[in-house]
Amino acid sequence: MGQVSCCPSKLKQGESQLSTAQDASMTPGPQCDLQGLWRNELGSNMTLLALNMAGTFSGSYHTTVVAINKQILVPPLQGAQQHPGTKGQPTFSFTWQWQFTDSTTTFVGQCFVDHCRKETLVTTWLLWEEVPSPRDVWKAT
Repeated sequence: MGQVSCCPSKLKQGESQLSTAQDASMTPGPQCDLQGLWRNELGSNMTLLALNMAGTFSGSYHTTVVAINKQILVPPLQGAQQHPGTKGQPTFSFTWQWQFTDSTTTFVGQCFVDHCRKETLVTTWLLWEEVPSPRDVWKAT
């Protein structure tokens, strides 16, 4: 029997991909369980706590991508997940307010499990920075 190769998927412009820190094929249990430590291709990571009965969760996000000289404080995040049901590849969203700048970031996406049982979050995100007036909204994102 040959070994199955697990190749990373390519992303479209504007998408981000986060993968679990652990190999899902080594971990028994439900797939697309968002709880745990996730890392993206740029080295940023987030920790998500258990999903509650209402479908919400909390956690924290640590970025490694910044262009400022201020101390980076790890912001708490809040999120919601569609219950996996029978499909097992749920959609979700989460958001946080940065502690070192006047901006908020929101991610939306879906969890996928590949043929090697690796869990991957494919997301689109939006960062909105405070602007002085409605006429400046064009430069807020």
